[in-house]
Amino acid sequence: MHLTEAVLAPLRERYGEPQPLRWEGEVSAGEFALAGSSAERRHDVTFFVFDPAGRLALIQKSSYPEGVWRPPGGGVRPGERFESGVEREAKEELGIEIELERFLVSSEATFRSAEGVIDWRTHVFSARTGEQQLRPIDTHEISAARWGTSVELAGPIRARLLETGRALWRYRVALHDEALAALGHAPGTVPGTGR
Repeated sequence: MHLTEAVLAPLRERYGEPQPLRWEGEVSAGEFALAGSSAERRHDVTFFVFDPAGRLALIQKSSYPEGVWRPPGGGVRPGERFESGVEREAKEELGIEIELERFLVSSEATFRSAEGVIDWRTHVFSARTGEQQLRPIDTHEISAARWGTSVELAGPIRARLLETGRALWRYRVALHDEALAALGHAPGTVPGTGR
């Protein structure tokens, strides 16, 4: 994996020490194939992008079940500067410029299936943007992007993800829960502002 300690250490110095998360789960054959579709990529970066009003950017892909939304994210390419990879993904998935703020969660996950085992890492950051309109560029992958709230992510979206019964959505719920806790999420507040 190209996101080595040499890459991650300066990110912790710049954006803070993330909460560690360890997750293990049995995944379906389809989920295993999805996670293992690229042998050289065993990571993703998820970013919680907030606008000045505290709204949270959410994406949907055509493959997602109805009612499923999540914060955007993707992979950093080998040889790509970490921040450049995140900025590229934000442009592709949201059509906006973002600025990373905090390193919230660093997870180590193990996906088990009859087909084998995949060790996976997810790095979750908070980010800000001054832009108001979301316009995904990669419309092949992203079917919709919209502004939501952390309360929505912790409530109805969380419930919908769990209703799917899929292990990879349970993993997403664990990531979201940990990130929202790191942001000091409480219903009715703007994350990171205390109000």
